[in-house]
Amino acid sequence: MKLRHLSLAIALTLPFSATTLLAAPSAAKSMQVAPSKSEQLEQLYVDYWEASLKLNPLQATFVGDERYNDQLPNFFSPEYRDESIAFSQNWLKKFEAINPDDVTGQTRLSYDIMVRSLKLDLEGNQFRTDLMPLNQFGNIVGSFAQLGSGTSAQPFKTVQDYDNWFKRASKVPELLAQMQVNMREGMKIGMVQPKVLMIKVLPQLDDIAKDKLDENIFWLPIKNIPASFSAADKSRLTEQYRTLITQQINPSIKQLRTFVNDEYLPACRDTVGMQGLPDGQAIYAYRAKASTTTDLTPKQLHEIGLSEVARIHGEIRKIMAETKFKGSLQDFFHFMDTDKQFEYKDEQALLDRFNALRVKIDKKIPEFFAVTPKAGFEIRPIEAFRAASSAGGEYQGPSEDGTRPGIFYVNTYDLPTRKTWDSEDLYLHEAIPGHHFQIAIQQELTGIPKFRRFGGETAYAEGWGLYTETMGKELGVFTDPYMYFGGLQGELWRAIRLVVDTGLHDKGWTREQVIKYMRDNSAVSETDAIAEAERYMAIPGQALAYKVGQLKIRELRTRASNELGDKFDVREFHDQVLKDGSLPMSVLEAKIDRWIASKKK
Repeated sequence: MKLRHLSLAIALTLPFSATTLLAAPSAAKSMQVAPSKSEQLEQLYVDYWEASLKLNPLQATFVGDERYNDQLPNFFSPEYRDESIAFSQNWLKKFEAINPDDVTGQTRLSYDIMVRSLKLDLEGNQFRTDLMPLNQFGNIVGSFAQLGSGTSAQPFKTVQDYDNWFKRASKVPELLAQMQVNMREGMKIGMVQPKVLMIKVLPQLDDIAKDKLDENIFWLPIKNIPASFSAADKSRLTEQYRTLITQQINPSIKQLRTFVNDEYLPACRDTVGMQGLPDGQAIYAYRAKASTTTDLTPKQLHEIGLSEVARIHGEIRKIMAETKFKGSLQDFFHFMDTDKQFEYKDEQALLDRFNALRVKIDKKIPEFFAVTPKAGFEIRPIEAFRAASSAGGEYQGPSEDGTRPGIFYVNTYDLPTRKTWDSEDLYLHEAIPGHHFQIAIQQELTGIPKFRRFGGETAYAEGWGLYTETMGKELGVFTDPYMYFGGLQGELWRAIRLVVDTGLHDKGWTREQVIKYMRDNSAVSETDAIAEAERYMAIPGQALAYKVGQLKIRELRTRASNELGDKFDVREFHDQVLKDGSLPMSVLEAKIDRWIASKKK
């Protein structure tokens, strides 16, 4: 999982120092007690969050802050890049100007996370990956289509909401034009996407920029315009949106499509790993560090992956013996991938299965979790225009106030490849007690700054999601051996990610080598293998986070159980993991060790 917001974690440098807000405004108040370090830091956290939302209004929209719903900066401009770098530099200076040694608790934890994050941002800014702003997985046109559909984070409840989107969407052409400027610059220095990825972008753009308004996703808000709007507003908005789509959005998308097809594709590279780029291996090493929140090298991660693949293969062989399957491991994978008994008869049957799982798992949750989120969640199919290049499932968090629920998106594309045995582990990971618990609980925390409530570390978030998959038997699922195979296959898949992601970007594997390794070592369909392989090409390093995070959380649970014995309460352990939000793995481990020590007293 995209934490499931647009990954544009950029902020605006304030025209004044945040610490000046703490100064006495007049001589009459000069006798006031100076704010403590803790108070200074807590104010800085508030000011930092406010500044970040001003420059990144899309992030504000996703967390449910509607103040900037009409704004869309040119994220890809040189000015914006300079501003975001200056932001990180300036805020790092502000935080490091305060010695945190006397600060404890959440304030100190926030300080350590903030300083680490800002330093990591600055380290990453040296690489010009902004010259590759488009691929089949990170297609910002598709992100805008989701927002403009009326079914995502952008609200369409009031006339003001409709006016806000009209203003925001009117700036899309400028953004798409800037993307092409950047991509041309990238073409000059060889900073370009693999050709095989960009070929997949063309049908995505075609599917979004449909000429018939009734088939255009940006027209949905007009088709669903509230009956409570006045006739005059309905008429005005209808004409404004018609003009917006036919004269601005569609032409700009089609122009981008022409550029990709005629200019960019011929300049794209035949290589698929980061080593095909200038400074590619340095970029990948950075991404591995950022994604896993560890200092593990790509070579170490590759070896961990191979070891985990071998271990999980051993567990799957036990299922083969239990079900009396005759044949090799690869024969069993083929059986699980092709046998008709594991297919859904239609999309509704798939959705019904996930809704039934929701009821079943909810009954077991109180045994393992004392704290659950207040926000609800919905189960929806992934939109058709992006389904072909999407994962089997994904989660989008709720709004800050909980009025917009979390969404568990299920992929129903190429339905025969969506297996019944993959349902239980997918639900656990994306919904309950996986991403919905982790993300919604984090957003509902009190006493921590908003940058922690709405930010996060991939290793923590995806590690938690995979960890909850391994709880399947405890939560009353995986009772059928084939369903348990689904759980092992899910874990195997994340171990394979360590092997193939590092294989692609550190060892020079080809796309075909990656797909073959997946197919030889798991029950993945060809459709999923292709989509996943190309995902790793598009977002290098992200796939490393899952297994690294899961292994650490499972290690910490085992350590706590062994050391505490009868004093160990799994509900209390889960509360400790979740109650401070997303943390780097080293910070989480230190926190759990302190908790274990306190319980021993």
